[in-house]
Amino acid sequence: MKRPTILLFDVDGTLLTTVGVGRRALERAFASRYGDAAGLRDVGFNGMTDHAIVRAGLAAAGRTASVAEIEGVLATYVDYLEDEVTRAEGLASHPGVVELLDAAAARPLVAVGLGTGNIRAGARVKLGRVGLFGRFQFGGFGCDHEDRAELLRIGAARGAAVLGRGVDACRVVVIGDTPLDIAAARTIGAASLGVGTSDFTSAALRAAGADAAVDDLTDPEARRHLLDR
Repeated sequence: MKRPTILLFDVDGTLLTTVGVGRRALERAFASRYGDAAGLRDVGFNGMTDHAIVRAGLAAAGRTASVAEIEGVLATYVDYLEDEVTRAEGLASHPGVVELLDAAAARPLVAVGLGTGNIRAGARVKLGRVGLFGRFQFGGFGCDHEDRAELLRIGAARGAAVLGRGVDACRVVVIGDTPLDIAAARTIGAASLGVGTSDFTSAALRAAGADAAVDDLTDPEARRHLLDR
């Protein structure tokens, strides 16, 4: 490893197949607060931050999307998410995730964190279900900023602090499964690895500008791109 490296992993679709627990929990939160979840019907979740999803749902329902209202919805959502995750069948880490995290943990100049649109509490619930939340030393989360690029910037700064270096002295790599992950990485000047384990193929992620892309994290190219530069 030639440079200290900060890895920022997305959660849904990249680390985990979440079998729709997040959408179901948020729909239940909307229904409990407003009587129905109609506002979420046409809101896409892929690559979106939790705050942006709730804001779009409230706007579609004709409700005021104040910060206090969004945070209230998300507090309710976490309660339902705990229940959904407990009852979900098929929620699991994607192939190669554990092995790659093991390899990264063995490297002294690598800081392993999250760069996710999930609020921290939501990421904890989802990753905790498969025993992975404790594998990440830090993160940039949807509760840090509604904009994905900005939460990645925050995560990168936290990773640099873990390494005891300035961000400019570190290589930052964003690992994600959507073009929005790739675009946000480019915005902050980070490298990116696209992972075709969700709705976008590795070819589509490469076409979206990913520096490298793999079908899943068992591909040796993932380790070369993340750990051998």
